[in-house]
Amino acid sequence: MALPKPGTPVRGSTTGRPIMALLDLLGRRWVLRILWELREETLTFRELRERCDAMSPTVLNQRLRELREADIVVLEEPYGYALSKQGRQLLEALMPLQRWSEQWQKKLAAKADQES
Repeated sequence: MALPKPGTPVRGSTTGRPIMALLDLLGRRWVLRILWELREETLTFRELRERCDAMSPTVLNQRLRELREADIVVLEEPYGYALSKQGRQLLEALMPLQRWSEQWQKKLAAKADQES
């Protein structure tokens, strides 16, 4: 599967609008989890795999390759993988979604309590 790139057809967009290319990349299995696990520190392949519920090494290698090609993750020898400057900016842009999801969880829990 080719790396989604702005300007080329991607899942959901024949024109390859930048946002659609990004959503295609972020929608791939394990990508958001990898970004989340790298949010605070550099991790070795093994550490990252353990934090990602022991996902298959093949899939982790593929996702890391894609994220490196997209300049979202970098390999910092000999320490491991980290978010690039662009990757940190992406995670910062996603943080409002994190806050929204926490509020959503609380509202759903309150609604369930009212219904029971």
